Amino acid sequence: MLFSAKAEYACVAMLELAVRHVDPKPARLADIADRHGIPPRFLVQILLDLKRAGLVNSVRGAAGGYALARSPDEITLYDVLKVIDPPEQPTRQDDPLQPTAYVHSVRAVWDRMVEAQQTILKQTTLSDLSQQSQGLQYVI
Repeated sequence: MLFSAKAEYACVAMLELAVRHVDPKPARLADIADRHGIPPRFLVQILLDLKRAGLVNSVRGAAGGYALARSPDEITLYDVLKVIDPPEQPTRQDDPLQPTAYVHSVRAVWDRMVEAQQTILKQTTLSDLSQQSQGLQYVI
């Protein structure tokens, strides 16, 4: 149920790109990494995965960087996470447990939890998150 650091970094980077979406200049990788404490070498790999999936575009050169490939209201957390942390397909062929009624009952709960999680992720867009985070900006 928990997500990897890579998944969290990917979501934070995508949220940063969503907030900057109206700016015609692409966001520099170093700026995103510095602002959010993401290791730059790790962020490069994340953004390359997201680029291959068609979620971000990159511009090379001194004025280069990254931008969302689509509008923030068209990209969900599910879109990001299925690239970075693809959902595992349960394999129960070598299952040590006998398929008793108890086992079926427990697994039915796990299946409902995964389904609920995916529903929330599919309904949550980068636009939704950027609107929520605008009120959370603190100045120290």
